[in-house]
Amino acid sequence: MHPLKAWATLVALAVAALGVVASAQPAPARPNILFLFADDMRADTIGAHGNPRIRTPTLDDLARRGVSFREAHVFGGDSGAVCVASRAMLMTGRTLFHVPTSTMGDAPLLPEVLGKAGYATFGTGKWHNGEASWLRAFQRGRTVMFGGMSDHTKVPVKDLGPDGRLTPIRIATTFSSELFADSVIDFLRSYTDPAPFFAYVAFTAPHDPRQPPAPFAQPYYDALPPLPPNFLPQFPFDNGGVRGAEGQMRDENLAPWPRPERMVREQIAEYYGMVTHLDGQIRRVLDALEATGRSRNTIVVFAADNGLALGSHGLLGKQSVFEHSTRVPMIVVGPGIPGGRESRALAYLHDLYPTLTALAGVAAPAGLDGTSLQPAWEGRGEPRDSLFTVYTKTQRAVRDQRWKLIAYPALGYLQLFDLQADPHEMTDLATTPAHAAEVARLQGLMKTWQGQMGDSVAIPTTSAKPPALDLTGATRTPDQWQPEWIVRKYFRE
Repeated sequence: MHPLKAWATLVALAVAALGVVASAQPAPARPNILFLFADDMRADTIGAHGNPRIRTPTLDDLARRGVSFREAHVFGGDSGAVCVASRAMLMTGRTLFHVPTSTMGDAPLLPEVLGKAGYATFGTGKWHNGEASWLRAFQRGRTVMFGGMSDHTKVPVKDLGPDGRLTPIRIATTFSSELFADSVIDFLRSYTDPAPFFAYVAFTAPHDPRQPPAPFAQPYYDALPPLPPNFLPQFPFDNGGVRGAEGQMRDENLAPWPRPERMVREQIAEYYGMVTHLDGQIRRVLDALEATGRSRNTIVVFAADNGLALGSHGLLGKQSVFEHSTRVPMIVVGPGIPGGRESRALAYLHDLYPTLTALAGVAAPAGLDGTSLQPAWEGRGEPRDSLFTVYTKTQRAVRDQRWKLIAYPALGYLQLFDLQADPHEMTDLATTPAHAAEVARLQGLMKTWQGQMGDSVAIPTTSAKPPALDLTGATRTPDQWQPEWIVRKYFRE
């Protein structure tokens, strides 16, 4: 054989041998996923994201270790209970126009898809979309609360029994955040299977009733947080989320009109206390994960189902398309994900479905409305250049990185905000002649989104100022979940 041919043959054999050795190496282990979900948590309640008034050392640490999506939003709600639609969209990757939100129908659920791909799935905490869908989603579970809210010290929960059925309701008296943390910690400590896991922890904090343990509330009472920059004593018109079919909406019934400034500050103090207490329970969960030796191969997601007004614009609840109610915190940490990164990509909660299936190496089902966020942190582009948000049939909004148009179809009213100059949405520019072209552009963009979503609500083509609303002295019936001091101080006096 010619010497050059012999050398080429030896090189080819060596390369082939290396290929055999490489193929014999075990494939990288698929990552575990720990999903931590808060309830009614505003996007501006994390210290590392610019709030100096709140103490969130654990969430601050997650922000330093991962990617924070600072423009993450819930798509919206089809009822006053926005969390029902939010959780359905999270678990199906579809918008509320494409899934029955109360039950999720037969849409493939994120844990269900991961489970069929070999993941062990565990669930604890709030599930607001029916028992049948939960049973499809999870193979294991403990202390599951089916419903929207409860006293945080008396939580009605069910467990998944060894027969694959849910046990009868029992009342757990451990504080809710501790209760759900305890459950996932027990799972993490006892889990020894070689398969990767998906553990979903749906906390009910900081949803009202806001009743943080005293040591977590007192520091905020001692130095009351300030009012939101966009605080108003009253919201000036009925946007469809102020009054329900039977009068004032439940969330808006948690304080009198006009809003007492001190009361709003006290409610924010309690809210912050709930968040700080939740932050400590998340620390316990992460410490337990670290102790198992699995943390290096675990993706940790922290997010919340929707925001909350808490005095912004004179509102208290989440039944609006203002940023304070639609923006949510979202942090993703894990192997291959850069640390200390903030992304301004326009994101939805339901983008987490295709993001997590991609990171897990699992094929996502057809029909998703969400888009993987992985390219955003890898510098390969952003998921979209605009967002569309909705609340029932009464409110629609579309925004890009600067401009936002809100439409109130039943009122024939439009609002335009420059989010760069006016992030708190206080100065309406819709009727300013200099911005007419911007209004028209965004109206067209909104109609494009409606066509994609199958939304048939007619958007106003012109804008008329709605009737003024003054609820001073309106009849108020204290809700059963209002803390006693609210009832005593603001309703009985």
